[in-house]
Amino acid sequence: MSFDLQLQDMRALVSGGTKGVGAAVVRGLHAAGVQVMTTARSLPATAIDGVTYVAADLTTAQGVADVAQSVLGQWGGVDILVNVLGGSSAPGGGFAALDDAHWFNELNQNLMPAVRLDRALLPAMLAQGSGVIVHVSSIQRLLPLPESTTAYASAKAALSTYSKALSKEVTPKGVRVLSVAPGWIETEAVVALAERLASQAGTDYEGGQRIIMQSLGGIPLGRPAKPEEVADLITFLVSPRAGSISGSEHLIDGGTVPTV
Repeated sequence: MSFDLQLQDMRALVSGGTKGVGAAVVRGLHAAGVQVMTTARSLPATAIDGVTYVAADLTTAQGVADVAQSVLGQWGGVDILVNVLGGSSAPGGGFAALDDAHWFNELNQNLMPAVRLDRALLPAMLAQGSGVIVHVSSIQRLLPLPESTTAYASAKAALSTYSKALSKEVTPKGVRVLSVAPGWIETEAVVALAERLASQAGTDYEGGQRIIMQSLGGIPLGRPAKPEEVADLITFLVSPRAGSISGSEHLIDGGTVPTV
């Protein structure tokens, strides 16, 4: 039995596509025959042949406008939009350590790039009567860590709520909208964190991983997700094979969230 995802020659924009999950999504879509354009603040040292890279700061309105202009100028629109860009630079220390600038930074990194890209590219999707938008949220919206992720988790919660509202508005017009909420993912940054924690605790890399998993309340699967696993889920969700899935959020967290 063949399981062709029917993605050949579709057009996709992936934000934050040079590292971690974003880079894995770019690879996965490209391998499935999709024409891919991706963004980052700086271009990668090693590019994938056939992928278009646009250097832009999507935490700003002008950066988003520049990317949208590139997309619309080259393709006239997209069939797939995957909003991966996100992260946190807020300090630890709980609520008192977060000033207005920290809060705005988290919103500008985790919510507003998706809102602005959607607003710029949705009209063309609606005009063609088809398209898929994926917002990469986080299980932190359900399991915030008050010492370190209050602002980040709040921004991701806003992203998930926005995604649901948008799906109710545009799914009847032919555009599916979904969100994917990863748990702990073994990205380059996470590997570095685990190695640093391991060094501080006098243990090995696996010991560093256990320290992180314990801080999350445990991961029943016993390991973080791989970026490629998250990318595989997203690649399926944007395909016509998932044509009846819209408005839902899909957790990929190894069982970390303890509730249904």
